[in-house]
Amino acid sequence: MGPQELQALLEGVQSGQISVNTALEQLKKLPYDDLGYAKIDHHRHIRKGFPEVIFCQGKTTMQVAEIFHRLAQASGANIIGTRANEEMFQATQRLVPEAQYHALARIIYRQQPDTPKQGLVCVCSAGTADLPVAEEAALTCELMGNQVQRIYDVGVAGIHRLLHHVEQLHRANVIIVVAGMEGALPSVVGGLVARPVIAVPTSVGYGASFHGLAALLGMLNSCASGVTVVNIDNGFGAGYAASLINKLAGEKE
Repeated sequence: MGPQELQALLEGVQSGQISVNTALEQLKKLPYDDLGYAKIDHHRHIRKGFPEVIFCQGKTTMQVAEIFHRLAQASGANIIGTRANEEMFQATQRLVPEAQYHALARIIYRQQPDTPKQGLVCVCSAGTADLPVAEEAALTCELMGNQVQRIYDVGVAGIHRLLHHVEQLHRANVIIVVAGMEGALPSVVGGLVARPVIAVPTSVGYGASFHGLAALLGMLNSCASGVTVVNIDNGFGAGYAASLINKLAGEKE
């Protein structure tokens, strides 16, 4: 149940169209819905402005499908399931026909057609190999109601490619920069713009990259001010944080 649904329920009780007992039955599941293997936090939409997001990796196919189904029943909001595979999507779509799947981002989602879009988030990737993480970030931003500009394959090995897009970067309220290897791109972007930069290290690289640890340490040691860093391959975390920053920017306009 989201804020709009809760308001409609309370207004229905106030007007007499909904009985107190009916409202109580609906509110019983508001804190959480206990499935035994999962406690679905239906109150999260009210607390944080967006429903609980399903981390699908490590869950069974049917667990993912049932959790997604319960979330869809409880709220008319957009729903996200990250780190999902095709089998999980097929099972989910049988229960929620409007569910969709983005294979590159590995996200199952339900998107309402009338989702309002707030100010601009730019998502940059250093290389094409970083696209799965970049798309996870970009799609998360879109599903959370942000305008998104993708600027891909602009790594430091050919810095002129990035410089071609500097005006676009200046128009964004927040910039997500996804990079593997040595993780240098966020420092470059951070030195060019007066915008918050969220750096996402990826596990892309040869042996001494240590599955993204080299990029993570490089980003944490960035000399550019205004660069913050999320975990390795955590495109979702970057997208969520960027959405919150973008929303605050919109409220101040």
